[in-house]
Amino acid sequence: MRTVRQVDAGDLSVGLWDEGPRDGPAVVLLHGFPYDIHAYEAVTDRLVERGCRVLVPFLRGYGSTRFLAADTLRSGEQAVLGADLRALMDTLRIESAVLAGYDWGGRAACVVAATWPERCAGLVSCNGYNLLHPPDAMAPDEPANEARYWYQFYLHGERGRRGLEQHRQAMAKLLWQMWSPRWPFTEADFLRSAAAFDNPDFVEVVVHSYRHRHGLVPGDARFLELEAQLLTRPVIQVPTILLDGLADGVAVEPDTRSHARHFARLVRHERVDGVGHNFPQECPAVFAAAVMDLVEAA
Repeated sequence: MRTVRQVDAGDLSVGLWDEGPRDGPAVVLLHGFPYDIHAYEAVTDRLVERGCRVLVPFLRGYGSTRFLAADTLRSGEQAVLGADLRALMDTLRIESAVLAGYDWGGRAACVVAATWPERCAGLVSCNGYNLLHPPDAMAPDEPANEARYWYQFYLHGERGRRGLEQHRQAMAKLLWQMWSPRWPFTEADFLRSAAAFDNPDFVEVVVHSYRHRHGLVPGDARFLELEAQLLTRPVIQVPTILLDGLADGVAVEPDTRSHARHFARLVRHERVDGVGHNFPQECPAVFAAAVMDLVEAA
């Protein structure tokens, strides 16, 4: 049983695993929606065995992470996810780390890699260049692609917000099944992570995230400058490994060429058959190997 440490950083009291030797090369592993830090149990074991210091935080709105002030906007926008990550690294006095994540966590890692590259020794990103561009979000896509994002459109209205509030576990479990159709997760696997969704800010943060990315609600005014910087689609300059599960039911980027202009130092783009959206929990060996390749290169 791992111990969750609480650390005040920026707007948050962050709950996290902090494993491995304090003087080992630092790695930060970042989960997505609707998942939690348990996605990284097997990856953490592998990296600690190789001498890494491994930090696995609950994102804002998940697990034991809490807001320090009642009046802070419960924003889920990409800029604040990156700012949260930087604030945590500042508090823990980690000057640079290999950052690795998927979904929301991959976005936080991409934000830091793009805007504060000196803090990122290397990047492992699932689903490619994970930065959002809200001005383009209202442009319609092919119907088959639109159908993948039903949950986002559902959360744009009050019915969806109430649905998530009342049925958060059922909705999350459905997404796990849809997004990882070939992953035989157990009920125990799901319930271990689902406890993180009981966070009192989970619904507000999730709803804000999916409304903000479509331009339906304003973001946190303190991060307007950072959000504007992200809208320029900055090239990520750090060594990067991209991972994609080819059974991902929500997003897959099989064409490496589509990423070439976004990554100045793309090491490789690895695609794995049978793996869905929750890459690190479904395929920990490949995920951990990608992280270690960047640790050793750094």
